[in-house]
Amino acid sequence: MKMYWQIFYTFAKIGMFTIGGGYAMLPLIQKEIVDKKQWISSKDFVDMIAISQSVPGIFAVNTAIFAGYRMKGNSGSIIASLGTILPSFMVILLIAMFFRNFQDNIYIGKMFKAIRPAVVALIAVPVFSTAKSVGINLKTLVIPVAAALLIWYWGLSPVYIVLIAALGGIVYGKWRK
Repeated sequence: MKMYWQIFYTFAKIGMFTIGGGYAMLPLIQKEIVDKKQWISSKDFVDMIAISQSVPGIFAVNTAIFAGYRMKGNSGSIIASLGTILPSFMVILLIAMFFRNFQDNIYIGKMFKAIRPAVVALIAVPVFSTAKSVGINLKTLVIPVAAALLIWYWGLSPVYIVLIAALGGIVYGKWRK
């Protein structure tokens, strides 16, 4: 029972103090479950991120589900999910209840504008730490840069990028054998 409380508390703390969504949660999740508590290895964490990104749903919740499952099976995934969802739900509920009172407040608008750069930084940190842990270097950087350019500049659908990458991975794996 103590472990379930630890899982819930850990993910509730992450959910409560993260602004910017799932990617902004990654450094906190990594710090808590990989570095501090050592519930998951660094390699497993990177794999968990890849799986969480590839399945439908909210990225932060998917990550919590996989982490909770890894620690305590189905019940761990439910506890971790609730820990991730409940703080955000409660904050949004409170904001919705009182939003009319401050929706036109100039200071609230300025506060939200000031938070934007911090959110970008919170998202950038896990990108660089994940790139470092999976061994991306100048040679392997070509693939994500090419994918970003194909999507952004030429308007290619990300679905095609994923299919091409999967096919390329299969061909590369067969070729290496």
